[in-house]
Amino acid sequence: MTNGPGGAEPQGPPQIRIALRSDPQLHGANPDSCGPPRRDGLAHGRRKVKQAGDKQTRRRQQALTRLAIRGMNRPMLIFKIFRRAEWDALKSVGHTRGAPIDLSDGFIHFSGQAQLAETAAKYFADVSDCVLVACDADRLGAALKWEASRGGALFPHLYREMTLDDVIWDKSLPLGATGHIFPVGVI
Repeated sequence: MTNGPGGAEPQGPPQIRIALRSDPQLHGANPDSCGPPRRDGLAHGRRKVKQAGDKQTRRRQQALTRLAIRGMNRPMLIFKIFRRAEWDALKSVGHTRGAPIDLSDGFIHFSGQAQLAETAAKYFADVSDCVLVACDADRLGAALKWEASRGGALFPHLYREMTLDDVIWDKSLPLGATGHIFPVGVI
């Protein structure tokens, strides 16, 4: 068997030769004769390669689908920080147009998970009795827009009243010595 250029045996460790369908030395003159003919008319080698690629592609697609389904079953949470009085008003009335800044801007400001700590530090640094409210972004519908804001980052803005039904959960957001103390797993 010749592996090196010009038919010379290679020096060093033995080389592994991979048989290709088109190698006449291994399969005769016909490159498609990798075994007995199949009923579907395709040679074994060609069919196996195609099946292996399809099987691998199917496995990847199935794995991605499982991940997507898991992700779809979990809501994408966005967050609103309320002062205690604003939260109490929302609970008693059942809806709100937001805090004074929301009223002046014409939409209710929310933050994504990655933006939450900075929002608390920037707008609520001296407020000790806050409430963190989580909402499912998908349930807010078309009235929720993701728009560029602080530093060009996209922030969720709600262009309608927020209702108590929009809230998935609420938790106290106390102020500690170095900033707000967020619930475990939020940031």
